Amino acid sequence: MNINIRQLLENGTNITLSVDAKDLKEFAHQIITTTRLELEQDIAQAKSEVFYTSEQVVGILNVDKTTLWRWSKRSYLIPIKVGGLLRYRKSDIDRILNYGKAKHE
Repeated sequence: MNINIRQLLENGTNITLSVDAKDLKEFAHQIITTTRLELEQDIAQAKSEVFYTSEQVVGILNVDKTTLWRWSKRSYLIPIKVGGLLRYRKSDIDRILNYGKAKHE
């Protein structure tokens, strides 16, 4: 009987298993492969991301710096630190321009 460990975990099955080395190795390989693919996607996205200064965002959104501060406090548009400086993701700015609120994963 061939049981997929990942499926058991995803289904929330509450059982005790005895796993042979082959199945454990396959499970570890699945986790590593999935994690690698997710990291590659994250890295590709980060490389393509553009970061704006607050001055640039003020111009793009036509708002005051105090508005950016208030939006940050309300989790509407949250800056990130890049090299110790506050920056805003272009993707967040685009979401605000298109949908009205920046979403964070």
